[in-house]
Amino acid sequence: MAMELIPVGTILAVLTNQVIKTAVAAKDVLIEKESFKVLSKHLFDIEPVLKELQLQELNDSQAARLALESLEADVKKANNLVDKYKNRARFYLLVKCRYIVKEVQDVTRDIGRSLAALSLANTEVLSRISDQVNRLHNEMQRVEFETSNSRLQIVDKLNQGLKDQKLDHGFANDMLEEIARAVGVPVEPSEISKELASFRREKEEAANRKERAEVLFLEQIIELLSRADAARDYEEVKKQYLQRVQVIERYDEKEEYIQPLNSFLCRICRNVMVDPVSLCTGTTCERAAIEAWLDNGARTDPETGEVLEDTSLRSNLPLRQSIEEWRELNYCLNIRSSNAKLLSGVDSSVEEALSQMQGLMRDNSINKDWISIGGLTDIIISILGSSHNKDVKRKILITLKDVVEGHARNKERVIESKGWDHIIRCLGRDSSTSKAAVELLYELLQERSGWNVSVCRKLSQQCSAILFLVTLLKGALMESAETAEKIMMKLFEIDEENISHAAKSGWYKPLIDRIIQGSESSRISMVRTIVNMQFVDLNLKLLGEEGLIPPLLEMVSGNVDSRDLSLSALVKLSGCHANKELIAAAGGVPLVLKLMFSPHVHTFTVVKCSEILEKLSEDDGIKFFVDEDGAQLELEPIITNLLALQQKPNSGQNVRRPALHALLGLCRFEAGLVKKAVLTANGVSLVLPLLDDSDSEIRETAISLLFLFSQHEPQGVVEYLLKPRRLEALVGFLENDEKGDVQMAAAGLLANLPKSERALTMKLIEFNGIDAILNILRNGRTMEAKENALSALFRFSDPTNLESQRILVEGGAYPLLVNFLRAGSVPAKARAAALIGNLSTSSPKLTVVSESASCWCFRPSRAPLCLAHGGICSVASTFCLLEANALSDLVKLLHGEVHATAYEAIQTLSTLLEGSPPQRGANVLHVADAIKPILDTLTWGTDSLKEEALGLLEKVFVSKEMVEHYGSAARLLLVGLTGRAVHENGHIGRKAAKVLALLERYSRSSTSLLPVQYG
Repeated sequence: MAMELIPVGTILAVLTNQVIKTAVAAKDVLIEKESFKVLSKHLFDIEPVLKELQLQELNDSQAARLALESLEADVKKANNLVDKYKNRARFYLLVKCRYIVKEVQDVTRDIGRSLAALSLANTEVLSRISDQVNRLHNEMQRVEFETSNSRLQIVDKLNQGLKDQKLDHGFANDMLEEIARAVGVPVEPSEISKELASFRREKEEAANRKERAEVLFLEQIIELLSRADAARDYEEVKKQYLQRVQVIERYDEKEEYIQPLNSFLCRICRNVMVDPVSLCTGTTCERAAIEAWLDNGARTDPETGEVLEDTSLRSNLPLRQSIEEWRELNYCLNIRSSNAKLLSGVDSSVEEALSQMQGLMRDNSINKDWISIGGLTDIIISILGSSHNKDVKRKILITLKDVVEGHARNKERVIESKGWDHIIRCLGRDSSTSKAAVELLYELLQERSGWNVSVCRKLSQQCSAILFLVTLLKGALMESAETAEKIMMKLFEIDEENISHAAKSGWYKPLIDRIIQGSESSRISMVRTIVNMQFVDLNLKLLGEEGLIPPLLEMVSGNVDSRDLSLSALVKLSGCHANKELIAAAGGVPLVLKLMFSPHVHTFTVVKCSEILEKLSEDDGIKFFVDEDGAQLELEPIITNLLALQQKPNSGQNVRRPALHALLGLCRFEAGLVKKAVLTANGVSLVLPLLDDSDSEIRETAISLLFLFSQHEPQGVVEYLLKPRRLEALVGFLENDEKGDVQMAAAGLLANLPKSERALTMKLIEFNGIDAILNILRNGRTMEAKENALSALFRFSDPTNLESQRILVEGGAYPLLVNFLRAGSVPAKARAAALIGNLSTSSPKLTVVSESASCWCFRPSRAPLCLAHGGICSVASTFCLLEANALSDLVKLLHGEVHATAYEAIQTLSTLLEGSPPQRGANVLHVADAIKPILDTLTWGTDSLKEEALGLLEKVFVSKEMVEHYGSAARLLLVGLTGRAVHENGHIGRKAAKVLALLERYSRSSTSLLPVQYG
């Protein structure tokens, strides 16, 4: 019956019943309950809306009927969705949870849209509850569902495992347990078997629907979960094995393989089938092979050539079962054969049997059970204890690891047998045997939820095991060492007595407790051990976390031996960042400072205190120079005392060296301290003589300090450098390719010195200083060194000193500068651009302008004249940035919206407009697409950048052609800026007005013949 003939009231009544029915059913779906509950709630909320429509007599219009029809269709979809997932396999529902949630969300939103349409068609009828209806359909259209994080984590872990092809027994156990718990299935073989059977039915139904990808996905999951212990009942597994053994008894003892029946072979690939399926003709093939056959367009029987009237595939379950039985019979033949070879006493036969066993377990994890049921595990354990062949021992250990991996029953069997002692003794064998033994031991100590504590306790009762583990831990084989360390750390956690055993075996960790809790003599002895040992950062951190620092600081106040040993230990510990915080928090820094600067303290103590301060300031500056309450210490006296140490007559290099490092560490991170060191403590005059020290490390540290000091007192440094042989020494630091930090400091020192000192500049040229700086730009180890080197070049690029500019260019500076425009840091790009600008400033006066080039729009036919300068240019003769191919890279700097680089780029581009006429340079910028990004800076740049841009544009818009080309776009930007004559920065507003006036001069001119590219 057509819907138009059904009364509206009847439609509403039927729809209302369907809504209620679906709402009730949605509450009972077991998986993704929260999503279905929300759907159910919304459906229940729709019921009063529909009843209101019945009471108020719904408009019988075409729009109302269409809206009802749409709502009815969407409710049916919801009902179908509920039916679809109401009684499905719970494992299946979990792995498909993402898709289910998406389907529920989509159908809820669809219902919300239909409800909105129904509301719109019946506005007057629903006026009494309009707010309620609007809220409801808005909520439904915006609804977002998510499955629980725990379920998503399980699904993601499962998918990742399948992707990584993790089919091992342990992973299968973990996944089955997590999935079962998530869906409320007891982890019992009987219950798991039911769920897996339901899961297999889902796969068969997907195969019937020809959903190949779904079938493959479900097969992978079934294969994985079937490997788990809980998926098998042990008694059933044992019964199955014994049944197969009875069958093979009629085969000859030497028989190891039963040939497959011809019917077991795929008619396409001729291999034994795993998933046999039958065609309508009765021919059976491997599913993957026949699917590929059909996908390639074939529509004939691969065996008979008969045309296939039906291409559907049916699983041949009886044949699959026969094939599985055939495989299992071969497994039993292999187990029987392995048994005979193991008992032969011949090493080669034993190894062959072990290989067979490994192959069996790879083929099917059920063989882990069958091998043990068949007695092979007990036999190889016995051989492990009696054999003297290391290859046999190693292979047995590897095989046993395969037997027990992820298999609780087999683990218990090995642990409770003599195999336990045999494995422990193998830890002390050759490297390959001990590696296999420690990996097997680690596996035996694990259970599904982590470490098996009872087995760990059993291990800790054997002192020989701890000795062997410590030996492995200190050995050269990394894999064995890492595994042994994991076991040792767990044993320490279980029983502190194991720490004592480990100490006797050479493991240093027990020393910590001795220092914290031991007697005075014991503490001194243990600290001496720490001082004499080498540590990596991780272990230094562990020592600090274990509470070693407070007792060491306590010992600093003890007798001379106690003090010096504890200071030496603190030097080691302070090399770790985490320990610096602990030393500072414990009030260690004031204690060390007081001791270091006390009168009559002997040299060794001063040296160790200096080394501690050096470590504390390294990379962290003043951060840790605080008292125990975290309050900052007064730093000026520290700086003064550190500088004073350099002048003490009894301060040898072993004192000055760490004291200088500490001074550098403090000053490097605190500009205020640099100023104090220079102005208050006369730091420059105290450090300058150290440049002549015989110790290279002191000289290098001194140059780094002078780099910092030169920012505040450059003149004193200049006077010192102009003395004989001093400048050669500075250039030597610049040439020190092995020490990037020294190069950086020397270049920075040079950059900080006044550029007006022409005598210094020419002396540096004389001593090949430019070559040394350029070498840093080419080969410097750090970008910071290169940045300082670029800054140092400014004294040689001074436009008032053409001689130094020429030497700089002849040294190959230009290509290096252009490269920095492309690939440097932001400061490096900005400095390179500024240096090119300095050189380009000299280009107009170095260029000989041809008379024929007086008009910028004409170019001579013979001599290639520079488009910007109107003469014959080159890098070497005129320093022309066009000839150096720098223009495009300078323009690129305008696009990044970075103030520093854009500012220098505009300044440098402005040099192309110097001289007469500026139209040449303007045209060069136009062709290079530079004017558009320059205009853009007026929208995002800082005030100083905008001023530079306006200054350049003032020269560009002298050209009528440029005005015609860019005027309309520029005018919009400039009008906005002119308002700043009153507000904000009036200077920018006046400059903008000046440029705008240039544009207005040509406002009545005819349209330019140039095509507009901007805007």
